[in-house]
Amino acid sequence: MGAMARKAVTKAGVGPVANAVKAVVKRARRPEVRLPPLVPHAGGELEPDGDYDGVEFRELDLAGQDGGGARFLDCALTGCGLDETRLHRARFIDAVLSGIRGVGTDLAEATLRDVEVTDARLGGVQLHGSVLERVLVRGGKIDYLNLRKARLKDVVFEGCVLVEPDFGGARLERVEFRDCALKGADFNAATMTDVDLRSAAELDIARGVDRLAGAVISPTQLLDLAPAFAAQIGVRVVAPGDE
Repeated sequence: MGAMARKAVTKAGVGPVANAVKAVVKRARRPEVRLPPLVPHAGGELEPDGDYDGVEFRELDLAGQDGGGARFLDCALTGCGLDETRLHRARFIDAVLSGIRGVGTDLAEATLRDVEVTDARLGGVQLHGSVLERVLVRGGKIDYLNLRKARLKDVVFEGCVLVEPDFGGARLERVEFRDCALKGADFNAATMTDVDLRSAAELDIARGVDRLAGAVISPTQLLDLAPAFAAQIGVRVVAPGDE
């Protein structure tokens, strides 16, 4: 094919396709949290089904406490320890979680709406069956994040490290991974709509590479994932002369 023919193909086909791809990548809506003046937590342990409105939890050890079903509206948790804290079905609305740390925090079936999570250091946090809408996770490191069968809409992971995150069976819509390291991610049975992986600092998928329909990746990432894609459809990649 001559140079003029190649240019014609590009103008007639590749160009419009590329523009169409750009047009359909929808950006996630970020939370806009504006907290009112907060009242320091009066002390005492978290209460199941408690109602916390405009409360600041600062540098508190909440390990092992039970706040299941509690509602946190216009609240801030700063530098709190959450080792095995039970927050099952808790609701965080217009909240900021900064510098939280803990292992085995139970947030299963919780709701996070208009929430900012910054510089978290968590391990084995349970968020399966949860609902995340307009959530920003910036900085920090989360090991073994369990988001199985969770629903994520307008969620941004930015500048953080996720070690073996489990998105099995989750629904992701308008989710972005920006300068975020994904190590050993599991997307088995996940469904994706407008998921942007192009800016991920590291993209290592352990399972579920076949579930990337609805996601956008970069050309470099495509080359890195080529062996996984080939294995998924049963293609063997063998150099000429090799047995």
